[in-house]
Amino acid sequence: MRALVSVSDKTGLVPFVQGLQALGWEIIATGGTQKLLESSGVKTIGISEVTGFPEICDGRVKTLHPKVHGGLLARRDLPEHMQTLRENGIETIELVCVNLYPFKATIAKPGVTMEDAVENIDIGGPSMLRSAAKNWRDVTVVCDPTDYEAILAEIRTGGNTTPETRLKLSAKAYSHTASYDMCIASYMRAQAGLNKKLYLEYDLKQPLRYGENPHQSAEFYAAGEAVPWSLAFAEQLQGKELSYNNIQDANAALCIVRDFAEPFCVALKHMNPCGAAVGETIEAAWKAAYEADTVSIYGGIVAVNRPLTAEVAAGMKPIFLEIVLAPDFTPEALEILSAKKNLRLLKVDMTPSRAPVPQYISVTGGMLSQQLDTAVETLSEAMCVTKKKPSAAQLKEMAFGWKIVKHVKSNAIAVVKDNHTVGIGAGQMNRVGSAEIALKEAQAAGFTENLVLASDGFLPFGDTVELASRYGVTAIVQPGGSIRDEESIAKADELGITMLFTGVRHFKH
Repeated sequence: MRALVSVSDKTGLVPFVQGLQALGWEIIATGGTQKLLESSGVKTIGISEVTGFPEICDGRVKTLHPKVHGGLLARRDLPEHMQTLRENGIETIELVCVNLYPFKATIAKPGVTMEDAVENIDIGGPSMLRSAAKNWRDVTVVCDPTDYEAILAEIRTGGNTTPETRLKLSAKAYSHTASYDMCIASYMRAQAGLNKKLYLEYDLKQPLRYGENPHQSAEFYAAGEAVPWSLAFAEQLQGKELSYNNIQDANAALCIVRDFAEPFCVALKHMNPCGAAVGETIEAAWKAAYEADTVSIYGGIVAVNRPLTAEVAAGMKPIFLEIVLAPDFTPEALEILSAKKNLRLLKVDMTPSRAPVPQYISVTGGMLSQQLDTAVETLSEAMCVTKKKPSAAQLKEMAFGWKIVKHVKSNAIAVVKDNHTVGIGAGQMNRVGSAEIALKEAQAAGFTENLVLASDGFLPFGDTVELASRYGVTAIVQPGGSIRDEESIAKADELGITMLFTGVRHFKH
């Protein structure tokens, strides 16, 4: 039995190859791989000894030879194939261990040249992987160092890998080369000035019972690499399996939480916040967020940005919730919430990050792509457009409301007081309608004085300002940018309201 080894990532390679050699396998190796193995006491056969031809063109050509690919591709069950090998002095190769030049890592380096990038396009590696993968009934193909131990154990037990294992490894190798080629194609198209092609690669995390409604099928996929603030890489500590709607809602909750550095809690329903608050402690934030809307939270989702404590857990226990998300849970909190067997508890990596996050939305026959809206503006008195200037307390309230309204479905209005929401108006066809919902909600809860109103889009008329004043709003924050901005500014001046223009809008459809 012979194995051909040629790897860029040499993690775990030596013990794997030593294990094969101890079982009587001959080892063929190339270039740097051979040097490493020989220096570790592993006897190898150089690739040139197999092909009878030297490595040429600075190592660009070394394995592209019939004595390599014939040994991989010949079907052992076809006498004519085996006869051809004998006639040409070709020996079979039963295992290929190959991983590829680090093209993706190379192009990620600052200032990388195209010459460097091109030199890291592997040719022989993908060819050997594809040949071995095609002939999986006879050849074991290995491209992932994490598979070494299991493969070696299987060979020790049965003398070779099983057909089932070889088929799985074949599929894995084709996935590996497909991903590699997509990366190269994207880079080369950009260098050549060709139009972009969007290549997406996600792994099935779990099939879902159904989609948005019971008659719709659905699946949940995860990106290839873990990122913070991702539900796809969260650890579920207890509770039922997540549903399609759970995932959508939980993701929306995480998008809100990531905008806050201070202790913060949000309750969410149907992808809109129904109660949100900051506090000196996470306990205070939870209490204020819950009290902001004790009705809508029923059957909702709660997310916090601090470890969830026993005190918060005790407050949650009597309430029907679907999901609780936190960066961690204290043992006491887990014990309290363990009584609610169906409640899903998710531990999420909440490492602060402002790295660009791609967002994809499918439409019939197409796909929209944009960067996730992670922008957070710093509000200041310099943004004030009215005669009345904001107090320091109002600025703080407006900053809070501005962060919240960003995550409410457009047309969006958030009314806040004392750093927690008191009214939310979401998704109406006109802004006055959203404002009326939010303001009436605040009034019903007993909040009628010194309120702050945040609007995700500009206020083109004075009507929303006038309505807000009647309900006790004394400060408004909005993007500005309407050709009729002066009308809303004049109305605010008339009513003694302070107003900030941020210059940035945050629509959410």
